[in-house]
Amino acid sequence: MCEQNKAKEVEYQQKAMEHDISDMPEVGFQPVEFLKKAFNDMKESAKAQHEVDKANFAAVKAESKAQWEEAKAMGNPATRKAVLQAQRDKQIEEANRRKAEAEARISKTQGK
Repeated sequence: MCEQNKAKEVEYQQKAMEHDISDMPEVGFQPVEFLKKAFNDMKESAKAQHEVDKANFAAVKAESKAQWEEAKAMGNPATRKAVLQAQRDKQIEEANRRKAEAEARISKTQGK
């Protein structure tokens, strides 16, 4: 029995080397169509990724320009003063809000 398996294996190897696939069953697999579909899918995917890359590049470019313009504007003393004042006003507003919340909690616990 072992010799029969070896004989069949040798026969299959010979057929594979001779490229004789005429007696092999048809499985409905068409490599050319499969490859066409695969390459078309890859092509569409690459186009879509290219669009994403272009959009990301444009966004980074715009952000960089905005950052540059802000830094350039900060060189002007009047602009710098206005920006810093706006930041301070925002911080004061936040501190006042927190203070009001804390006072409300205090009055709630004291039953007032």
